Amino acid sequence: RPRTSNSSPLPSSSIFNRTEKIISENFLVERGFLFVLISMEATSKNIVLIDKPKGITSFDCIRRLRPVLGVKKMGHAGTLDPLATGLMIIGVGRKGTKELNELSGLDKTYIVTAKLGEKTTTGDAEGEVTEKRPVKINTKEIEKEVVDLKGEHMIPVPVYSAVKKKGKPLYWYARKGISVTPPRKLMVVKESFFEDAWDEEDAVYVRFRVKVSSGTYVRSLVEELGRRMGVPATTSDLRRETIGDYLLGDAHSLEDIESGRVTFDIES
Repeated sequence: RPRTSNSSPLPSSSIFNRTEKIISENFLVERGFLFVLISMEATSKNIVLIDKPKGITSFDCIRRLRPVLGVKKMGHAGTLDPLATGLMIIGVGRKGTKELNELSGLDKTYIVTAKLGEKTTTGDAEGEVTEKRPVKINTKEIEKEVVDLKGEHMIPVPVYSAVKKKGKPLYWYARKGISVTPPRKLMVVKESFFEDAWDEEDAVYVRFRVKVSSGTYVRSLVEELGRRMGVPATTSDLRRETIGDYLLGDAHSLEDIESGRVTFDIES
């Protein structure tokens, strides 16, 4: 690898265009056409691709990998919240962690499920509900607002984030119940595509895909989507699918690594 096809290269943005079905880790069917996804598998022996499960922190992944790989020095190329799942790039050893400097700045793509009609302290389902009201919105209106997310946004970062204010991370203030105004940050959405919307009880759920610049908080984008539609909003589900040219389909589960079904030849 990298995998290639005999046809002309698939533009990077094309993987977002109304995907009908991903039939394997390497192929997708889009509007009746079969495309081969170009993959950047871990090109270094000291880079490991992980499919992070829900319910654990990004550092928990490293903590579980250390005894299996026999290496203490590890890092990753982008945090995923505990409730988020999907692709993580783990740098192992001195060589691997050094490579993370370049990988951490790559664009990332996510499949997002937003819940319209509810807002929480954390911006996702992990926090306490601070606002809730019935919502009924036309699907066409939702689709338009999702597509219009493409562009640059100067919006507040989540209160529960590692962004620092007066030398302390925002989550430090939040956990102590200290009210602070989160700083605004430039977040860039390079692609945004609507996939589905459905009613459930008094809420509306919206699933869409985004390609964003490094440092973009999807929780902030979801709240911005709600603000534009005049309703509270929170992130219900989040799955990272790509980091640069690295694909989720090439990642391994922690269970497969811990059980020995997948092994790595780590360079010292």
